[in-house]
Amino acid sequence: MEYRLLGRSGLKISTVTMGTMTFGGQGWAKMVGDLGVAEARRLVDMCIDAGVNLIDTADVYSQGACEEILGEIIGGPRKNGVLVATKARFRMGDGPNDTGSSRYHLISACEASLRRLKTDVIDLYQLHEWDGQTPLEETLEALDTLVRQGKVRYVGCSNFSGWHIMKALGVSEREKRERFVSQQIHYTLEARDAEYELLPISVDQGLGVLVWSPLAAGLLSGKHRRNQAAPEGSRQFAGWTEPPIRDENRLWNIVETLVAIADERGVSAAQVALAWLIGRKAVTSVIIGGRTEAQFKDNLAAAQLKLTEDERKRLDAVSLPPVLYPYWHQLNTASDRLSEADLELFGPHLNR
Repeated sequence: MEYRLLGRSGLKISTVTMGTMTFGGQGWAKMVGDLGVAEARRLVDMCIDAGVNLIDTADVYSQGACEEILGEIIGGPRKNGVLVATKARFRMGDGPNDTGSSRYHLISACEASLRRLKTDVIDLYQLHEWDGQTPLEETLEALDTLVRQGKVRYVGCSNFSGWHIMKALGVSEREKRERFVSQQIHYTLEARDAEYELLPISVDQGLGVLVWSPLAAGLLSGKHRRNQAAPEGSRQFAGWTEPPIRDENRLWNIVETLVAIADERGVSAAQVALAWLIGRKAVTSVIIGGRTEAQFKDNLAAAQLKLTEDERKRLDAVSLPPVLYPYWHQLNTASDRLSEADLELFGPHLNR
């Protein structure tokens, strides 16, 4: 297992992170998975034995049950230096202040997560989503307070747009508040929107990148194929709608290329898709999830798979996003003075 620094922090995390949305099975999360303590413990132990040192969860997963299960497994003194990341922002009650990124909600949400996780400190506390109604000054002051109180070690964000992140970083600098060390984003071969702004921002501003649903909810696993019904037991079979697929023909072209490379290498299509992400300069870690030991065993093997330059070009050929304005103008007129951050978008296009 390889370990990379998380943004500008001194914290090293494994290139594969364990996701836990399949724990609990309550409410909307039931279609993702409903693992109990015993089943979840086996998967956690498998990941730790493979070298995974970060486990990611969120308070909203099964309305707290996911954190409770994880707390039963790793609560108290942590073994093998295991790190825990969780998130807050979404609704956790019926009251008007039981949602959002207000000081009220974040402080109470963090304290509730600490109780459920049976721990004194959360290693990475992330804003799960943007809140356009709470001033960033208030949100960042609340996160700063949690760090100073010793309840949180590092803070990050998730699902922010480019301007949201830059505004937050600007407020942090101006107000001398704790700065985001990472962002957690959706990024796959099928959904490469993050290359327009989120990845360049990460390189330029020194943010770590954690990738959620790196197999597009299983669509890139190789189990879903053109002109075939979704396999029984998959999220799509259960009606899961994330991520949205805007060009189905493009999706199947990507899947077919993944399968072809996988067959040539004697590995799974899922491993190829994950290895492509791990090989991106801006990506720190991919978050894998699942309901079975076989799924985790297969995904964990991606940490050892290195794609060739030719294989990456084949994948780019079927998945590159269009160069939108102002990027097409920059590509045409400014390619002689591109930064490392710029190359997160332009690099694959220049290599064609």
